[in-house]
This record gives sequence, C-alpha cells and structure tokens, in this order.
Amino acid sequence: MNKNDEVEYCNLELRFDRQHIQELIKDLIKEGYSLYWSENESVFLISVRTGRKLVKLRFQQIKDGYKLVGDYMIRDARLSEWMEKLIGDMRGHAVVKRFRDRQIIIENILFGEVIRLVEISGYQQRVLYQKGPLLSDQELTKLFYSGEGEERIQQRRVEVDEELDRLSEALRSEDPALVEASKVKLAKLARELNMLEW
Repeated sequence: MNKNDEVEYCNLELRFDRQHIQELIKDLIKEGYSLYWSENESVFLISVRTGRKLVKLRFQQIKDGYKLVGDYMIRDARLSEWMEKLIGDMRGHAVVKRFRDRQIIIENILFGEVIRLVEISGYQQRVLYQKGPLLSDQELTKLFYSGEGEERIQQRRVEVDEELDRLSEALRSEDPALVEASKVKLAKLARELNMLEW
C-alpha cells in the first residue's frame, strides 16, 4: 500500500472477548503506537495516534463480549495492514475501500476472505474478482448483515462432530454398513459446510 493511500473500513463485523482486546492494545503498543483507552458500561474505546490524526476504535459491548463497530478512515499504512490482518484472523466481515489517485478499489470481505473486488475509475466500474456464484448486491448485503450464515455454519459443525462420533462407534462395532452410511453423511455435511464458508 502506498503511504499516501487512504483506506476506509465500513460495515465492520468483528467480535472479541475482553482478553482479546487487551492483547490488541499490547500489539499496538509493541508496533510503536501512542494510544489510550476508556470504557463505560456499553463501549470500550481505544484511541490510536497516527501522526497528527487520532483513530478511535469503538468496541460495543454485546451479550457474549464485544463487537468492533463504525467506519474508519485510515491513512497510516502500518495501521491499515494491522486492521486487515485482524479482519482475516477474526474471520470478520467488512467492506474495504482503497482510494488512490482517481481510482477506488472496493473489497467485500466475508468470513475473513475477499469475495468480491471492484475497481471504480471515474464513471466506470469493473468487477476484478468474484468468488463463487455471482450474487446480486442485494443478496450480498442480506447475507452480510444477517447472522443466518454464521448460525448455519455453527449448526453444520455440530452435526459434523456428532457424525464423527457415530462413525467412531460404527468403526468400534465393526459394522461396514454403518461405517459406509456415516462416511456418506460426513461427505455431504463437508460439502455443505464448504459451500457455506466460501
């Protein structure tokens, strides 16, 4: 990334527990950033100084931890790299807009992976990359904002664990019919899980 580039992070969906936030603070200090933090009953705020600018990361308290919320314009290359690594590591969701010269590159990130890359130059828009079947903007937005995809992934993972237990039992009982049936079910669940996680 060029040092003059601006990167905007929108619609962030990253979830943390308290210990993870403390590790993030340590990481930022280790990277040489000057920062301070404050907290109230609903928000944990980390203010990071980048040159003369101050980036305020807002972590909203939710029932099972914290969620990074808001839109962030970052002009610091190292902080942008840190943010992108964080999105990937946390398997988070975001829309990342890179502004350079008279061009905008937009990345749609779902579960930590770029699923769509669009280049905008003046009035022209060009899709550079699209993962999987083409989804309309409306379908992408619906999937992005709904927790349905994540819930289905968790449900399939539980089903895979249960089926692995059944396969283990079938192997112990040395019943080839049960073993084969379990393998077929596992293959089907694995395919479905793979499709959900793309």
